[in-house]
Amino acid sequence: MKLPEAPPASLRLRIDRDALAANWRALDRLSGGARAGAAVKADAYGVGVDHAVPALLAAGARDFFVAHWGEVAPLLAHVPGEQVSVLHGVLNEAETAYARATGARPVINSLRQAALWLESGGGPCDLMLDTGINRLGIPPHEAGDPRLAALDVHVLMSHLASADEDAELNRLQLARLHQLAPTIPHRHLSLANSAGIALGQDYAADLTRPGVALYGGIARRELAGLIGQVVFPRATVLQRRRIGPGESVGYNAIFIAKREMEVATVSIGYADGFLRCRGAGFAMQHQGIDLPVLGRVSMDMTVVDCSAIPSLSAGDYVEIPFDLPAEAQRSGLSQYELLTTIGHRFSRQS
Repeated sequence: MKLPEAPPASLRLRIDRDALAANWRALDRLSGGARAGAAVKADAYGVGVDHAVPALLAAGARDFFVAHWGEVAPLLAHVPGEQVSVLHGVLNEAETAYARATGARPVINSLRQAALWLESGGGPCDLMLDTGINRLGIPPHEAGDPRLAALDVHVLMSHLASADEDAELNRLQLARLHQLAPTIPHRHLSLANSAGIALGQDYAADLTRPGVALYGGIARRELAGLIGQVVFPRATVLQRRRIGPGESVGYNAIFIAKREMEVATVSIGYADGFLRCRGAGFAMQHQGIDLPVLGRVSMDMTVVDCSAIPSLSAGDYVEIPFDLPAEAQRSGLSQYELLTTIGHRFSRQS
């Protein structure tokens, strides 16, 4: 049985590709003599690889970073594997075989990974030095191991722990990287993420790796005014109703009406990234008018006060505010969380 075309999605995510490309170009300019790459892990921070990568390529990006090997295949529809780095490295023979088949470069993070890569035949890879974040990477005391010198390192990199702050650790990590880099043969050096780019030319090295700023995040105050909003979510009104004084809304009746009011049930909930912490005190919008959220956010639905908009009815779309710095401040979520928790039920449109 051939199914008819699905009806229009009740959740829509408009992606401003022009803003995304402009953000990359701004970060590339700020990188000075270094070139900017692009972190596209977590499905391009929730934007969608198929929407983000073509825009980034058109802007000039050529170096792409993901975390998992499962993220490589979607990228190969747009770029050759040689332009992809996998940050988690290789843990077993299945991953080394996949790396060779796709051409993607593993980012070697330990002596065990270095040995595994060399035993599988070696070849181009990247290498992470841990200069102070203590997550993944070669610690300084292991940097002189001969197995690292035997690697064919394309990008030697480290990752800043506190680039969004004016922390002494930034300068310490930069110094450690420059101290260790001469001990390991490599073609390119990389340190700065989005916030690191804003720290200045000393941190740019040969290649920067912006992530959240590409998608509208303001990682440091220096980027304000240079980075534009990329993601614009909308959700459909499912029902409008009138409630009276004393009636409650949603689970656990945490909102009780003090007056007669009009409320609308909107087709978005925590399964779509509209988490419970964006409940009471938050508002959606329609035609520039706020629609305050009432009660608890449910998995698939959220109720708003629509008394101020008599014309709002079932089938209309409302806007979900998504200025990342502002929404992060209001919700207590990070800008990264706001982006990467966007659900898969959105129809992504450019």
